[in-house]
Amino acid sequence: MKRIAEFTLVALALALCATAIQAATPKPAQDADYDRLVNAAIAHYHLPGIAVGVIDHGKVVYKRTYGRQPSGKPIDADTLFELGSTTKAMTVTLLARLAEQGKFHWDDPVTKYLPSFGMSDPWVTKNVQVGDLVSHHSGLHSFAGDLMLWPHPSHFTPQDVVKGVRYLKPVYSFRAGYSYDNVLFVVAGQVAAAIGGAPYAELLSRNVFEPLGMSRCQVGTWDRDKIGNVARPHVSRHGHYVAVSAPGAIRDATVMDAAGGASCSLNDMMIWAKNWLAPTPQQLHWLSPAQRRKEWLPYTPVPVSQRRRAWNDTQFVANAHGWFLSDADGETVVWHTGVLEGMRAAIMLLPHRKSGFVVLINGSADDALTVLDEVLLKHFTAPHDGRSVASYADELARDEARGELPVPDTSTRRPATPVELKAQLGVWQDPWFGKVTICSQGDTVRFASQMSPLLTGQVMRVGQRYLVQWAHDDPDAWLLFPAQAGDTLHMLLVDPNGDASSDFRDLGFTRKGDCP
Repeated sequence: MKRIAEFTLVALALALCATAIQAATPKPAQDADYDRLVNAAIAHYHLPGIAVGVIDHGKVVYKRTYGRQPSGKPIDADTLFELGSTTKAMTVTLLARLAEQGKFHWDDPVTKYLPSFGMSDPWVTKNVQVGDLVSHHSGLHSFAGDLMLWPHPSHFTPQDVVKGVRYLKPVYSFRAGYSYDNVLFVVAGQVAAAIGGAPYAELLSRNVFEPLGMSRCQVGTWDRDKIGNVARPHVSRHGHYVAVSAPGAIRDATVMDAAGGASCSLNDMMIWAKNWLAPTPQQLHWLSPAQRRKEWLPYTPVPVSQRRRAWNDTQFVANAHGWFLSDADGETVVWHTGVLEGMRAAIMLLPHRKSGFVVLINGSADDALTVLDEVLLKHFTAPHDGRSVASYADELARDEARGELPVPDTSTRRPATPVELKAQLGVWQDPWFGKVTICSQGDTVRFASQMSPLLTGQVMRVGQRYLVQWAHDDPDAWLLFPAQAGDTLHMLLVDPNGDASSDFRDLGFTRKGDCP
């Protein structure tokens, strides 16, 4: 679902006087200092729940939780939060473990393990290596094929993704630039399953969670009631957070697990972070320094945003394997964020300091995550910056308002009728998304996806154009009907600022027959 993208003291000469040294060199923050920042973020953004942990010089120095579980009990350091794309580093670490065991090499072709895998170009298919799957340089546009992953639940499987990638059209040459993707991480999870001889979820638990003692972490199919202490996602509606409708007790394995499907507690994430910042001898035996270095190598340059330059004097951003690398105020930062419906997560590490932090929020709080990450980062890299949560929040809101594109006015929409769409009614099929029906339902027209049942909605007319108003809370999409029979039906987001993971531009439907 959504995506994201975002986010390293200067030593003074020993000759400086003692008072100057004291002013320039931060001491470990007291709980009250961190509480001030976290409380300000909670109050400014009215967050439903949060868990924050800070590591300084290899030691956990701060943990804070806020909010309540569905049971009414307080959220605590053992409460499970969905991690979103921060799962990607775990998927890469699983592969690193398998590589260390001699079961594959990072430069092996993907087709060695998944013969059904392919890209649109046969040469690329032949040359895609396992390492390419986790490097965001496939040539596809950002978030290509995400409609196989979201909205959830759907009928797509990881095997469908492996086969469907070949129908996604590149926007630039293979390995020529950066575009964030999720589908190839799903493929990477299937590579791991093929190499390890077991389902992805079983392998991740056995090779990553259990050896590190991340005892609360869950992935794949698990029972929420049995595990207990699980945070409920919240989404923002009309300026207020509301809980997403209660899920069933069983959390089924999803097609996107390898790209963003793990759930962990704050205590688990502190173990995960410490493993990277200050690994024990046992952890270095579990994953060698060589494999650790490989995960943090910069593979693909990423454009540096104006905001990063302004806030942190950032000079570079690069994608590593499952992580991002950047600099902030002259220090290296290794990080990733995670976005799912009603959940946000971030992990930021400053390896030279053996310091960092984790933020978990059970709300669709993009701005809150960005601002809290920034003020916590500044606490290490520029402790005398002095800017508050409110000041960063105001600046961020202004920047976002300036960058938004105009949204078409669809207020005159009305239900389309079967009569006016008579020529367009029928069964339509896309090579990777499968069949959809555009058929009459009484005096209205209904769009329904066979593989993604939540993508069902009413066809509406706006002037001479048509859109789908989804029954589920997804962004409306234009229906670009072909001018003549035999041509292709396309779709496009109505809101140009909408969620890129709900982008319909890769779809191309051809009519296959009449309505059932």
